[in-house]
Amino acid sequence: MPGPVTETPARPLLAGRVAVVVVYTAAMCMNGLDSTIVNPALFTIAEDFGRPVSAANAVEVAFLVGLAVGLPVAGWLGDRFGVKRVFLGSLAAFTAASAVCAAAPDLGSLSAARAVQGVAGGLLTPVGMTLLFRAFEPHERAGLGKVLIVPTALMPALGPPLGGFLTEHLSWHWLFLVNVPIGAAAVLIGAIGLASEGEPPAGRFDTLGFLLATPGLGLLTYALGFGPAHGWASPAVAVSGVLGLLLLGLAVRHQLRADKPLVDLRLLADRVFGAASWLALLTAAGLMGALFVFPLLYQAALGASALDAGLSVFPEAIGLMAASQVVDRLLPRVGPRRLAVPALLLAALVLAALAVPGVGGNAWAVRALMFGIGLVLGTGVLTVQIAGFAEVPPPAMGQAMGLFTIVRTLGGALGIAVTAALIGALADDGTHGTEPGPYRAALLATAGAVALGALVAARLPKEAPGPPPLD
Repeated sequence: MPGPVTETPARPLLAGRVAVVVVYTAAMCMNGLDSTIVNPALFTIAEDFGRPVSAANAVEVAFLVGLAVGLPVAGWLGDRFGVKRVFLGSLAAFTAASAVCAAAPDLGSLSAARAVQGVAGGLLTPVGMTLLFRAFEPHERAGLGKVLIVPTALMPALGPPLGGFLTEHLSWHWLFLVNVPIGAAAVLIGAIGLASEGEPPAGRFDTLGFLLATPGLGLLTYALGFGPAHGWASPAVAVSGVLGLLLLGLAVRHQLRADKPLVDLRLLADRVFGAASWLALLTAAGLMGALFVFPLLYQAALGASALDAGLSVFPEAIGLMAASQVVDRLLPRVGPRRLAVPALLLAALVLAALAVPGVGGNAWAVRALMFGIGLVLGTGVLTVQIAGFAEVPPPAMGQAMGLFTIVRTLGGALGIAVTAALIGALADDGTHGTEPGPYRAALLATAGAVALGALVAARLPKEAPGPPPLD
């Protein structure tokens, strides 16, 4: 656990808090959107560069691998150089890499620039959440629901329809160009409006932990990203997966024994934070798996166009916006456990309903169910995210955010990989993926992950965090 802060910073004034919210939201929206916006454009990108679609998948895998590489060091860098400096530096790098992506002359250059985007994004997320949570007391964080829902769930849901629209009506280059003015403005606002704070002592850099965890996460993410398309038995995927698991196993053993670990896994022993972290893994797997599977079901098995498939998930974004209002009003009244458990159970039922034969072919039924997923799953995700950090002390916030984000990111990658593998295992090669059965089975798997999360949510506290006691 990091040592005590040598100087307790004052809470930011109102203007500073507004700057924190504005800059955080802009940066995280760019990062969240970029995790899914490229998917509808992969076919077009492959055509432009004269490469097969399977090769263009490297654009997405490079981003995810970069994300996994950046995440383990985010907490230490924030403690060592200050969260403001690391956050704005990462945001500037992300913006510059977006410009390079838009101007990339070939697939290799585009993939390399996406990897840089991923590394910057891996630093942005935990450091940005640390910046945001430090600006607000625990009892004030329920009101942050409308801020947190936008980058963590709303932007990934908007990515496919926006990516399809920009690719169809402008060009795929605009998927990255839109980041440049937003990122530049956010860096300028942050440089002026964000206050520098005293940081806990960073301690010695955990070199061995870095050399084990960083390549381990990168190799495992590579295997999860390419396994469904290239086959789990292909040499590159198999070697990456086995080596990644081995390195991560050694990293976990080292982190638990080290005095100053790169990622403090002992935080998972905390009842509330540990439950929230495992919930983050399960809900991210369910959400990202469903966002991956249902457009495929809608397009490949039900004959919809690529743009229609992307738009099919749009009502979920509206439900997510409504979820932020639900959490804002209900979390202080009913508490985390009584809000999260029923929300996650309902979300599992709605995901399972999408797999019922005949439902996917009814456009209005799909819209209603997608709205329901956004509302109830978004409520559960937000409740878990806010409740998990209610009792984390400020000196440990950077480490806790880094660990939470690593778990959530791996959960999303695992959800996509498992559903893709399930579809591949159940699909009949003679039907060319046009039978709906495998996609429905994959949707049921996402429902199972969310239902399992409801059991874990029973470990959350009953009462919402209250205001600090008066002196």
